[in-house]
This record gives sequence, C-alpha cells and structure tokens, in this order.
Amino acid sequence: MSVIVTDQGFAADDWPANPTPLEASGHDPAQPVTALDLPGDTPPEALEGQLAGLTHIRIAIPGFADGRGLTLARQLRRMGYRGRLRAQGPLIADQYGMARRAGFDEVEIPCALAERQPESDWLARADWRAPSYQARLQG
Repeated sequence: MSVIVTDQGFAADDWPANPTPLEASGHDPAQPVTALDLPGDTPPEALEGQLAGLTHIRIAIPGFADGRGLTLARQLRRMGYRGRLRAQGPLIADQYGMARRAGFDEVEIPCALAERQPESDWLARADWRAPSYQARLQG
C-alpha cells in the first residue's frame, strides 16, 4: 500500500489501474497507452512522439537522494506534457515543494514513511509557491 500526497494533504488513490511500463509502451497500436510507469533514469528522448496520448505518468524515484526523477519531470513538462505527473518513492516531506516545482502534481509515498511523517508534516510544505529563503535573500 501507499499514500498519495497532494497540496490538500493525504488523498485517495484514483490512479488508473495497471499503468503500462515503459518497455511495453508502443507495442500494440490497437491498445493505446494512456497511463505510463517510468523509471527515474528514463531518457526523455525515449518518450518522443508518445506524450500526446498520455494522461498519467508515474515516475519511480528509488531514494530521497536520487534527483533523476525530478529532472525527468522537469524535462517532460518542457517537452509539453500537460497530464498528471506523479512521483513514486520515498521522498521526504522537505522535498515536497521541490517535487511540485519540478512539475509533479502529487507524490506517492510508502505507508511506513507516512507513519513517520504524518499529513501535518506534508501540509506544512504545501505552500510550495512561496518564495524560498534563497529568493528572499536575493530579493
């Protein structure tokens, strides 16, 4: 099980059942892919020409110290992807704002992490549009 984190706190999981892994996408033109699971180290070029039909992309982030998934999210947004984008993995509450600024709409965390960092910890970081301390120092 996992917990979904949004700007409003913990939410029900309404992700499409059985998203397609990247390696299986594009194999059967009769069954178009709308929901895709990606490893965090996916090169953005691997998705050229596939973004238009996608409505949901979930990017696996193997550890809170691995920023490749955040970079991939940013690149997908720059490539024009406008659907839902979810980070999946052990991100910590302090990284929520960074994930949102990178382009993620939500974060899927393990239940054990949600027990250690309850909803209040995540809600304290839900104002991710607020200027960072670096911006305030430069401003």
